[in-house]
Amino acid sequence: MSLCSNVENLSPQIIRQVAKEIADLTSNPPEGIKIYPNDEDITDIQASIDGPAGTPYAGGFFRMKLVLGKNFPSEPPKGFFLTRIFHPNVASNGEICVNTLKKDWKAELGIKHILLTVKCLLIVPNPESALNEEAGKLLLEEYENYSLRAKLYTDIHAKPPKSTDGLHKSIGSMADGPMAKKHAGDKKVTDKKKKEKKKVLKRL
Repeated sequence: MSLCSNVENLSPQIIRQVAKEIADLTSNPPEGIKIYPNDEDITDIQASIDGPAGTPYAGGFFRMKLVLGKNFPSEPPKGFFLTRIFHPNVASNGEICVNTLKKDWKAELGIKHILLTVKCLLIVPNPESALNEEAGKLLLEEYENYSLRAKLYTDIHAKPPKSTDGLHKSIGSMADGPMAKKHAGDKKVTDKKKKEKKKVLKRL
């Protein structure tokens, strides 16, 4: 695969540098960001970003990846959202358009800086460099409709996965199964709140 060849093309010094930064980010991640290291291919960096509060993406869980090319760090990595998102600066294939990954790239900028920049893009989109023209137009001319569409995408595509709150999810599923009688009380209340929340989300 081409991604594997990128590892072969990177110098040992660059590989060590990237590996160290990924290890640091894994043990001490920025707020609302989590790294998922790929031990088999260090040029494929996956992460998740929690939708920032006060935005149409709040409550969402957005998976993304950075792909380091063979000329990294002289050239910027490519960024993609793996989670579908309605955003001016994200193309239909998930490609992210942000100046840090284009004209403003500098070799000394690290992975952390890129991830924080993408998170900021969720807070402050840039309609002037829109890859999604419809989203960019709505953002400028009909913000309310843009916000509603972005929230809808968030509700449909960016639900937090079971792994982030597995215990709570498993308890919820037990309340619907044969173990329900053994898990009454507070769990029934929790399930009721979840169902009410789903009804509200469906109305959006």
